[in-house]
Amino acid sequence: MKYLVLLFLFLSLSADDNYSLRIAHGKVTNSDFGEVIFLNVKSYPEDLKVTAVDAGYLLKKDAFDLPLDFYVKGGLSHFDEAGLQNDIYEAALYIKVYWNIDFLSNRVRLGFGEGLSYTSDILYCEKQEAIQNNDNNSEFLNYIDLSLDFDIGRLVRYEPLKETYLGFAVKHRSGIFGLFNNVEKGGSNYYVLSLEKNF
Repeated sequence: MKYLVLLFLFLSLSADDNYSLRIAHGKVTNSDFGEVIFLNVKSYPEDLKVTAVDAGYLLKKDAFDLPLDFYVKGGLSHFDEAGLQNDIYEAALYIKVYWNIDFLSNRVRLGFGEGLSYTSDILYCEKQEAIQNNDNNSEFLNYIDLSLDFDIGRLVRYEPLKETYLGFAVKHRSGIFGLFNNVEKGGSNYYVLSLEKNF
């Protein structure tokens, strides 16, 4: 973790803003995707966690003459399965759009990402949900990344921290009602705190 912090400090010296790097850490929730969006986050009986690193490349800034930035992103995640089974790794590839909301010299971003997720095994929480719903499992599922964050540098008026975003995100895997490998109701939702730097 300390190496990631040092990397963030190094990236603060660069100002091209064509790339992004995000670190995130959080826990699984018993809430479905809609509930998490409205901050109805229910605790899960087991202490299952995720740590993720995502990197991105800016495809288009201010698309359609709107405050919309499009990125292509790839991520690697480590799922701590709390000793219930071997820990699991994930690779994700997705397109993410940020809606930039500027006010009083500050910036808040609402982000939505859509893509694909592949895990090295079936997550424990996804196995349990499949059992409860008599559903299927799959390592390969649809991936959604929803986030809300704010620019720390603009908030504290410190130039080296500009384009450094602190926020909240949801990592969502699902079969989209059976479109992916006949997974109709299964999937998982992890809520995470994130720190992202554009450089």
